[in-house]
Amino acid sequence: MSVVLITGSTGLVGSESVKFFCKKGFDVIGVDNNFRKFFFGKDGDTLWIKKKLKNDFKNYKHFDIDIRNFTRLNNLFKNYKNNIKLIIHSAAQPSHDWAKINPTIDFEVNAKGTLNLLQLTQRYCANATFIFMSTNKVYGDNPNRLKLIEKKTRFELPKINKYYKGIDETMSIDDNTHSFFGVSKSYGDLLVQEYGKNFGLNTACFRAGCITGPNHSGAKLHGFLSYLVKASLTKGQYTVIGYKGKQVRDNIHSNDLVECFWSFFKKPKKGEIYNVGGCRFSNCSVVEALELIERITGTIIKKRYEKRNRVGDHIWYISSMKKFKKHFPNWKHKYSTKKIIEELISNIDF
Repeated sequence: MSVVLITGSTGLVGSESVKFFCKKGFDVIGVDNNFRKFFFGKDGDTLWIKKKLKNDFKNYKHFDIDIRNFTRLNNLFKNYKNNIKLIIHSAAQPSHDWAKINPTIDFEVNAKGTLNLLQLTQRYCANATFIFMSTNKVYGDNPNRLKLIEKKTRFELPKINKYYKGIDETMSIDDNTHSFFGVSKSYGDLLVQEYGKNFGLNTACFRAGCITGPNHSGAKLHGFLSYLVKASLTKGQYTVIGYKGKQVRDNIHSNDLVECFWSFFKKPKKGEIYNVGGCRFSNCSVVEALELIERITGTIIKKRYEKRNRVGDHIWYISSMKKFKKHFPNWKHKYSTKKIIEELISNIDF
């Protein structure tokens, strides 16, 4: 029996991982207590995904476990032990704004929860591969110090800038404002690296930009592209927060991301870090995303602008995947931003 254990299994990345590895023939164990509903209310509820996964895949088992609960996690790991070949840790409190209001819970989920999982991996299945869904927010607002140019619909870097093709893993995570969310995720990120470098576990941190896909329960405080598409089309309006809507994000589809996990699982390393995202292949500003939706659907979206900027928010962030592609040259993007938005639109229940 080869088991894949996935935390946050009813979230975007988790559910995509469940589908992928179930189809590969693994026995998949999902850990998710739908805490996203507690964070974001009805918009964040992932119960519908849980029901769908249990119905679609007979080799999927679901456990409503809070990753802060070491005892319950210990019982789960103890039951499967060395049969666990892969852990994909995608459970998290994912919002800047929520973390600022509730820093204790944010840290307990993102930091302590990650430590719990690493300790149990070392104890029961030390030969397994451990993949941590990290974030580009570990770099804090250092990307905002880049010499950006304001254009009509976006901020942009000059082509001569060394980061023009994307921010790589050499950018410092120090001496900046992270947001409380960025801090708790940085702690988890560093722990994952240390369990690889110090204890010899096969571990990797995937520092993602904006991840999206049809299983995303996007909410106002988290899930940029999913929420933008859903809110703008169902309500006919969208509130743009900060930077005139010209802030740039790269967008990676959850399926493209899970294909990265698969590549790493087949050829793991110890304590590795990778920036992952849409890169120059798939990126947009908020304004450009809204304009693209209008062109595809033929609708006009009312836009309301708030001048305040969210703490730690990136003005421009495009990932460089040069390092990952060097290690795994057969991996390629499949989904552009246009293709992602078209899929999100087709999945909206009006």
